[in-house]
Amino acid sequence: MIEMILPDGSKRQLENPMTVVEFAKSIGSSLGKATVGAIIDGVQVDPSHIIDKSGTIEIITNTSEKGIEIIRHSAAHIMAQAVQRLFPNTKVTIGPVIENGFFYDFDPEKPFTEEDLAKIEGEMAKIVKENYEFKRSEMTAEEAKKFFAEKGETYKVEIIEDLGADKVSIYQQGEFIDLCRGTHIPSTGYLKAFKLMSTAGAYWRGDSNNKMLQRIYGVAFATKKELDDYLTMMEEAEKRDHRKLGKQLDLFFVDEHGPGFPFFMPKGVELFNKLQEIWRVEHKKRGYQEIKTPIMLDKELWEISGHWFNYRENMYTSTIDEKEYAIKPMNCPGSIIAYKNNLHSYKDLPLKYGEMGLVHRHEFSGALHGLMRVRAFTQDDAHVFCTKEQIEEQIIEIIDLYDKFYTVFGFEYHIELSTKPDKAIGSDEIWEMAEANLKSALEHKGINYKLNPGDGAFYGPKIDFKMKDSIGRIWQCGTIQLDFNLPARFEMSYIGADGEKHEPVMIHRAMYGSLERFIGILIEHYAGAFPTWLAPVQARILTISDEQVPFAKELFIKLQDAGIRVELDTRVEKIGYKIREANGVQKIPVQLIIGKNEVANNEVNVRRFGSQDSKNVSVDEIIETLKQESHVPFSK
Repeated sequence: MIEMILPDGSKRQLENPMTVVEFAKSIGSSLGKATVGAIIDGVQVDPSHIIDKSGTIEIITNTSEKGIEIIRHSAAHIMAQAVQRLFPNTKVTIGPVIENGFFYDFDPEKPFTEEDLAKIEGEMAKIVKENYEFKRSEMTAEEAKKFFAEKGETYKVEIIEDLGADKVSIYQQGEFIDLCRGTHIPSTGYLKAFKLMSTAGAYWRGDSNNKMLQRIYGVAFATKKELDDYLTMMEEAEKRDHRKLGKQLDLFFVDEHGPGFPFFMPKGVELFNKLQEIWRVEHKKRGYQEIKTPIMLDKELWEISGHWFNYRENMYTSTIDEKEYAIKPMNCPGSIIAYKNNLHSYKDLPLKYGEMGLVHRHEFSGALHGLMRVRAFTQDDAHVFCTKEQIEEQIIEIIDLYDKFYTVFGFEYHIELSTKPDKAIGSDEIWEMAEANLKSALEHKGINYKLNPGDGAFYGPKIDFKMKDSIGRIWQCGTIQLDFNLPARFEMSYIGADGEKHEPVMIHRAMYGSLERFIGILIEHYAGAFPTWLAPVQARILTISDEQVPFAKELFIKLQDAGIRVELDTRVEKIGYKIREANGVQKIPVQLIIGKNEVANNEVNVRRFGSQDSKNVSVDEIIETLKQESHVPFSK
């Protein structure tokens, strides 16, 4: 008798071995139809896997997170099959799942075109209709190398050699056979909703010394509705592209003389400064002191910190007086040097240093993307130096601060806890202690979080804040990193109540993350139509004729004196044109229209962004209204 324990603790008896799908159908026919895999005794398996011994089982359905990943992984295989049907001499490499979709890297005889993508998608539809079963088998590594070598699949041979395993798993659907560890849907017919999106160049294994391959990106979902919703969102995202809006609103641009190094125009700087202003006000309330550290420091410092050995490929360096220096990719070592400049006692802790620090990180040119991926950016970095006993209260305070800021921008968010990566410094004991402290703070706050194993910083675990914008996209900005390693490496200390030296704990944290990237996110979140308190230009004065110019200039000065960010448009243009430009193109929150009657009555005609309605109010009233709307709407 075989006994399987379900996640809720219930048990089911099996008289004979059966597949995962058959087991799911024994629970319910709808569950059987939705099954795309299972986790048995902690191992993920295919729907065709035979259950022949007792254990624990969790059914994976097509609507679950793991199920969607299986669907997308299978879609990548179906795409590769379609490519080799249409372009038989194309070599295949790897085809992983990514957020919202999948890709596969190919080595074709000639580059794929947009027309080719349509053909490949059509061939995928045929393969889905043919409903081939995904069949898993195993080969010895030597057998697999010989098999793929005979097919001319040299990349697969290289992968097998690097795996160093005695056996490898192989999947087949129809005539297509691929090296893969799985898991896959029962058959190609289970793929209901997919679309190929784009193609791009990609070096084999991400190494620019290797051959350039061609990558095809696609998306796949459990249902056509989910696919349609996603494509609609992507259409909306294209309208909100921060690069296009950045140019339209005259906020920023990127020039060929500085790829990855954005130029901010006056309106962009207004936005930049506003974000820094509210950051400074709220952090000062919480006891943070602002510092400024050098942009370049010597190699020795980066060796002590571990960046030289763990992050060297992303650092810009220079030699000065026969000594090697690095432009800082992070602000942490500078903050540590600032801490060590003075002696500290336990009474000084927690000590909170904040810095709007400009950092530089080398990114491949192909990865650069407007403000989202740049080579120089401003981090709203802060470092909290505290005792072990103060860790939890400090983490909670930071979480509360982040919540206050993200809420005011209209973002929902969820939290992920990232643990020790493969490339890390420090002992397992230190990492376990750090991870336990972060878990304790989250649990104390009653916050649900997702565990993200192996994605911590090389010096400590971290809490990541994943924000959802107005059209449902997820962005990671805020992070909180707990570090027991750098204080030890830099021999940091404070004098405890016992008169002895102790090692402080270091909390790294950035709320905006990168100000440049955060501005890019805000542009797309608001579609360029910023709320009045944040808008680079809060109001624009529009005159109907030259007669109103003196009155308009007086109003302009009054608004400026009241701290309102205002523009004056006295051009000899039709008022309808001026309104359309201010409203539809520049997306200015408030337009103040002045004609003969407004001058006579000391009034303005007020029109709001996105509205056809307008009303007349007194000059004093509009000044007071705009002053009120300029306040950052933080909740109490």
